[in-house]
Amino acid sequence: MIKKIFIIAGLVLSGGGLAGYFLTRGHAPHAAHQTAGYHCPMHPSYTSDKPGDCPICGMKLVPIEPAGAATGKQICVLHKCTMAHCKMELPLIPGQTVTCPICGTHTAPAAGATGKILYYRNPMNPKATSPVPMKDSMGMDYVPVYAEDVSETSVAGQASTVISAQKRQLIGMKTEVVARRRLKFTVRASGSVAYDPELYNAIAEHHSAMVARDKVKDSPWPDVHERAEALVRAATLRLRQLGLSEAQIGAFTGMESAPENLLLGGSGGTVWIYAQIYEYEISQVRPGQQAEITTPAYPGRVFHGTVKAVDPNLSAETRSLRVRVEVPNPDGLLKLEMFVNAAIKADLGTKLALPEAALLDSGERKLVFVELGEGRIEPREVRVGSVADGYYELLSGVREGERVVTTANFFIDSESRLKSALSGKR
Repeated sequence: MIKKIFIIAGLVLSGGGLAGYFLTRGHAPHAAHQTAGYHCPMHPSYTSDKPGDCPICGMKLVPIEPAGAATGKQICVLHKCTMAHCKMELPLIPGQTVTCPICGTHTAPAAGATGKILYYRNPMNPKATSPVPMKDSMGMDYVPVYAEDVSETSVAGQASTVISAQKRQLIGMKTEVVARRRLKFTVRASGSVAYDPELYNAIAEHHSAMVARDKVKDSPWPDVHERAEALVRAATLRLRQLGLSEAQIGAFTGMESAPENLLLGGSGGTVWIYAQIYEYEISQVRPGQQAEITTPAYPGRVFHGTVKAVDPNLSAETRSLRVRVEVPNPDGLLKLEMFVNAAIKADLGTKLALPEAALLDSGERKLVFVELGEGRIEPREVRVGSVADGYYELLSGVREGERVVTTANFFIDSESRLKSALSGKR
């Protein structure tokens, strides 16, 4: 033990100690740097005249190429690495096609070789940028960022990435073409068979006002006509407040009496179904649409009806709206106030459709990943409308004919976020 301590102390006191060795070799004079045959790819300032390991980071030393020598190399389109002797830098013969050993992507000439440089970034700290060329604290050159490297459809916090064929198979990635489709969907709502004495009385009052106005139509007194018209207007307003449409009110005008199906039901006629739809479904339901009615009282039995009106007033308590569906009831099976389920068939027409599985909705924005070919994946922010049986109505963000990723989205999203963080994308 005493000998070991003595030897270490001697090394330190001799002036040629271990610390002095690293310092001397790590800061060789300029002439030595020119004649040395090897250096560290991560710490170019360290040079050596023989192969070995870098004492700073442990990486293998690589040969130093003569200054100004043309390498005739191309750079991977994904990594765009400009570090000397980087594994991502591949030799190419003009017209030759190879693949990157890191990601399997086809290589191409270094992006932006003659393009506009936007800024320079630190290769070890992508968040550090500079408007002019410079070196970092270890002597490494800042990497230029060209205008071609910045996507026109860039999304904050996301970056384009590349998924090789092997990785695509491993994660089960699938894509689908964005195309125009006939978007149909079903609005499902709970409801009941209407028993509505208040509406029946309002219809009866409107009917009486119409009859009274018809009786005095030949009267010579203007006041009589004015009072008759006022009664009709008041009765019509009352019906509108209770949710009837103008078309429904017009249909009651020629009837001899108010419809009794709101009070008595029975067989041989029709019944009304009151179904409650949510606020976000209002734009999808309109008069004339077909509806299927089912009830636990008759398992497997389906009754067919037609939407006649949608109430104008929203319920403040439930944030829902009442839909009135008229259903034939020839056998009298549907009883007043019976609970039912309504399936209203809606049709948006032919729209540009985005697969529902392709959308990543964070609440703040909606993202999809578009396949550009050769494994390249680009994030896009989109706007969508109604959802219809597995598809969204696509309003903007992706063009017709482009392919979007429908599976493994979360994995690709993680890759995109990680690459954005590492590249210092702003």
